Amino acid sequence: MKFTSYKNRLTIEDKTLSYIDIGTGPVLLLGHSYLWDAQMWAPQIEALSQQYRCIVPDLWGHGDSDPLPDNCRSLQHIADHMLKLMDQLDIQEFSIIGLSVGGMWGAELALKVPKRVKSLAMLGCFVGFEPEVARAKYYTMLDAIKEAQAVPEALVEQIAPLFFAHNTEANNPELFNGFKESLRQVKPEQIDTICRLGKIIFGRRDTLEEIESLNAPCLIMTGVEDTVRPVLEGYLMHDAIKGSEFIHIPQAGHISTLEQAEFVNQHLCAFLSQHN
Repeated sequence: MKFTSYKNRLTIEDKTLSYIDIGTGPVLLLGHSYLWDAQMWAPQIEALSQQYRCIVPDLWGHGDSDPLPDNCRSLQHIADHMLKLMDQLDIQEFSIIGLSVGGMWGAELALKVPKRVKSLAMLGCFVGFEPEVARAKYYTMLDAIKEAQAVPEALVEQIAPLFFAHNTEANNPELFNGFKESLRQVKPEQIDTICRLGKIIFGRRDTLEEIESLNAPCLIMTGVEDTVRPVLEGYLMHDAIKGSEFIHIPQAGHISTLEQAEFVNQHLCAFLSQHN
């Protein structure tokens, strides 16, 4: 499902943010991964929109959204933009479901307006510092992308496996090769945002201590084969967030929403039904 008829646009910081708005009921705000878009949540939107109102923005420079606003320099700024989206839609209370960077800005938003966020689910996510070795590796990749003004083929081959379980290329070639093709199709006008956003994500602040004060019910889910955000990081967040629930997603890498959609849906539905 493409959800085209449920797409809307909103101006924030003089830029146009594209988002899906589908379903009725308690509101869920869903944040997708870097280098993907709202369609990454398609199986979840299909299931959850039966009982909930799902608001699913395309991150700046991704999907149909405009490039990153000029003054956006941190995940806190992105959280501010998502709060403006909720305010302009006149939504007071909502739950957040975020994967990767979607969970990172989701945590910032939950810390910013704790009385408005009913629950927080973070998948394939880590809110501490990016480990130094990984950060250096990703910065080098971003510099190469900026210089080429495209994602070079050698990097397409390097980046794609980072997002999936070990056997996804063989077991789900359509998903794997579709993502590789999307990297090849990145337009020159998206490059600046992708590089700036990458530096924001991988150079993010450490909120592990601050997140200890989070009162909202929290679900942490990590793919057991996620090499970008390994299970250990999930444990670190689980330890930091009192009362949080931690679930391992079997046979899943980073994009568990598409790799193990049924398992993810089942646990999200159970968590949300408890806290909405």
